[in-house]
This record gives sequence, C-alpha cells and structure tokens, in this order.
Amino acid sequence: MALPVGVGIGLKTAYVNEVLSAPIGALGFVEVHAENYLVAGGPFHRHLSAVRSQRALSLHGVSLSLGGSEALDTQHLQDLRQLIDRYQPAQFSEHLAWSTHGAHYLPDLLPLAYNDASLARVCAHVDQTQEALGVRLLLENPATYVAFEASEHAEADFLSEVVRRTGCGLLLDVSNAVVSCTNHQRDLHRYLGELPLDAVEQIHLAGFATEEDSLGEALLIDSHDAAIADSVWAAYEWVLARTGAVPTLIERDQQLPPFALLMHEVQTAQTCLAAL
Repeated sequence: MALPVGVGIGLKTAYVNEVLSAPIGALGFVEVHAENYLVAGGPFHRHLSAVRSQRALSLHGVSLSLGGSEALDTQHLQDLRQLIDRYQPAQFSEHLAWSTHGAHYLPDLLPLAYNDASLARVCAHVDQTQEALGVRLLLENPATYVAFEASEHAEADFLSEVVRRTGCGLLLDVSNAVVSCTNHQRDLHRYLGELPLDAVEQIHLAGFATEEDSLGEALLIDSHDAAIADSVWAAYEWVLARTGAVPTLIERDQQLPPFALLMHEVQTAQTCLAAL
C-alpha cells in the first residue's frame, strides 16, 4: 500500500482519541517511531491497532545506526521485521546518522564524516536493512551542528550516491535542511537542488529553537517543540515546485500543542499540496 499524497502527523498518546474521531480526509496518514513498539502488547499497540485500522502508517526508525562503524544489530532488524509484518506500513524510514559505540547505545542522532569509507559502510548497512526488512528504506537527511575536516563529499552528493548505489529513497526533512544550512552558512537552495529530488518519497516539517554560538551567530536546534517557521514553509514550497506533491509529515515531539493547533499546520501543508 502506498502512502497517500496528503499530510500526516506523528501519533502521540495525547492525540489518539482525536485522531480516531477526525474525518478520514483530514489526515492522510500517521507516523510512529518504530522503537516504541518493539514489545508484544500494551497500550501503545492497542492505540496503534485502532488507528491503523483507519489510516495509512509510516514507520520511522531512530536507532539502527546506519552510519555507525559497528555491525548492525541483527536482533533489532528481526524485531523491526516483525513489526513491519504486523502493521504493513506504507513506508519505513531511518536517519543518516549513528548512535552506537561498542555495546553502548547513545540516545542521539550523531553526524558522520562524508568520506569514501563511510559511504561504503552506509551503503552496506542500507542494503542489509532493505534485505532484512523486505522494504525500500527512505533515508533522512540529518540536522547537523558540526562538520568534519575528514569529509571528502558534500552532504547532498553523499546522499545522492547512497540512493544511486542502494536504490533506497529519500525522506527529505526540510526543517533539517534549513537548520544545517543556517548553522554551516550554506546556500539552502543550492543544497536542496543538489539532492536527488526525484527520489523524495516523504517530506518532514518541524519547528526548531534558535540560539547563538560563541561568535554570536545564529545556531538552530532541531527541537521539534515549536511551530514551523516561515523559512521552513518557504523552503517546502520551493521543494514542492520541483518534486510535485509528496506525502508530508508534521513533526511535533515536545511541548505538544492542542490538537486543533497542530491541525492548523496540517491544513497549511495541505494548502501547499493542493496549489500544485
């Protein structure tokens, strides 16, 4: 089942009843973090089963550590495959990041150097994941705050090559692009234009926090705890003009607003899609 070309939200416990009672056309789909559901039962599964009976589902992984130097956790892959078989999501996505070191899991999405060694490693991990899960993976561009001198490739070129070698798709997080390009003082439209936009199968939009670095320059933090900024909406429209309509997720993970306010952002994104 393909993900509807509409606008979805992350499924939070606070929103379950309102999602279940919302008109079908009001939400295109819901998304959940896969790792929250790697148990046999409980309220999360009860809620997700009820919502899944009504709406399309996207699964978003946060701990595969595709960019890590360690081998992938095969038990984790098996658990994800069971979850996919259980709920039959329309899409599965993960991050271009790493989060493991030895036996330790770090609860963060950490950046990697874009060099030939990491490119080969990421491609091997994406291939292994797609084979183990039996689905096409969508790889998400990261929000970054540091760059590595060891990098040999621009991020957009690195992502393009992973897509070319593995056949995976791209989850374009427009907010992450705004955050990273602001933090590294890169040209946003050039970065977006160098991505493999023909491989974009889902878009994420989220809020960010604004701080200052030690030099007094703006430092954006991918916080998912605020309304979507005007700069992100403008970049979203720029992308849609080149990709056409793409399923779009409104991400909000902290300081959850009333459902009606979240739906206002959903409706704004739906207006952008309808204008194409």
